Amino acid sequence: MTKRRLFRIAFFNQGQLYEIYARSVTQGGLLGFVEVEGLVFGEKTRVVVDPSEERLRAEFEGVERSYLPMHSIVRIDEVEKQGPSRISEANGKGDKVAPFPLPVYSPGKKSD
Repeated sequence: MTKRRLFRIAFFNQGQLYEIYARSVTQGGLLGFVEVEGLVFGEKTRVVVDPSEERLRAEFEGVERSYLPMHSIVRIDEVEKQGPSRISEANGKGDKVAPFPLPVYSPGKKSD
């Protein structure tokens, strides 16, 4: 029996660290983006419901494929088992993942 691949993707989105699971991760056809397809979420039959995972499920409901900017991706791991998908604060104390510095450039007025 062929083993199905499963990837854990950690990326930044609006100041928060998202951790999701997907079946396929490729470079994609858009320059500077990573294509994530086949998002996988936990079973709905569990008694304990994680609000973070439910929020992710609602946010990605109906999404067939997502394109993530390369600079927002922190890590992509191929894993054997699925863990909980979650959203956490990017600057939380004791996190295992440190955020990349954000770009300093911000568009503004031209100087005369």
